[in-house]
Amino acid sequence: MEPLERYRSIIDDFDAFLAACKRPLGNAVRVNTIKASVERTLAALDREGVGYDQADWNPRVLDLETDSPGSTWTSFHGFTHGQEEVSAVPAVVLDPQPGERIWDSCAAPGGKATQLAALMDDRGTVVANDNNLGRISALRFNAERLGATSLAVTNADARNYSLNRFDFDAFDRTLVDAPCSCEGTIRKNPDALDNWSEGHLSSVAGIQKGIIRRAIQATREGGTVVYSTCTFAPEENEAVVQHALETESCRVVDFDLGLEHAPGLTEWDDETYDSSLEKAARIYPHQNDTGGFFVAKLEVTA
Repeated sequence: MEPLERYRSIIDDFDAFLAACKRPLGNAVRVNTIKASVERTLAALDREGVGYDQADWNPRVLDLETDSPGSTWTSFHGFTHGQEEVSAVPAVVLDPQPGERIWDSCAAPGGKATQLAALMDDRGTVVANDNNLGRISALRFNAERLGATSLAVTNADARNYSLNRFDFDAFDRTLVDAPCSCEGTIRKNPDALDNWSEGHLSSVAGIQKGIIRRAIQATREGGTVVYSTCTFAPEENEAVVQHALETESCRVVDFDLGLEHAPGLTEWDDETYDSSLEKAARIYPHQNDTGGFFVAKLEVTA
């Protein structure tokens, strides 16, 4: 937990934050409405004798009273998909619409990509990309199990992603759920901080900046880009969005979020960020009994 001490000055009730980080995480799943409605899924869980609690902010997110959410009848039949509660936030913020062209730039193993397809009623195109060929098989498996027929899989580095393979020149919306230091996953991955270093933060931030820039370039004017990570480091969050604001045509915009959260930072470690970054959301584990996440929503302006 020592690396987290660097955030003491920016997190309210830091002791509660640390205590939450030490508690095991619950077993959350997302209802896959491509296969079944929320009502049908709940009925199936009732028949199976699996207890659940629905998230107040999103009825499609359930906390199951089982240690094996992937072994349930609903999971086997694709009614549910294991997905941490805050992991369901970025796709909701992106708000994809049926018929649109969506790019999930860092998609494997497919939880958010298939969620995007479900939010679009599986109508339109979700291009699910990942640069890690080894993870593509999991992405394709999940797309098939969950019935996401609108999903197309590509394997490329998102930083120089080419649209030449498509018959269009821009996406309507893009999700950048960027590879990160994963500090916010410590409740389910207790070893998440074992190899932590500020040098690693700097290295991964360079990758993130390249991906968010390409995402903005590949999204049409007036389109939306959502940038998210499961980490607390401002170097990977606000600093990356600040880089996008300085190098690409975009602006940070507001969004509604039914979860308790803190605003994005406007300064950190002698660095100053645009005041609009207050519109971003920092979700800490002690606020909603979840993992940690950062989410910012951008509008492409040219």
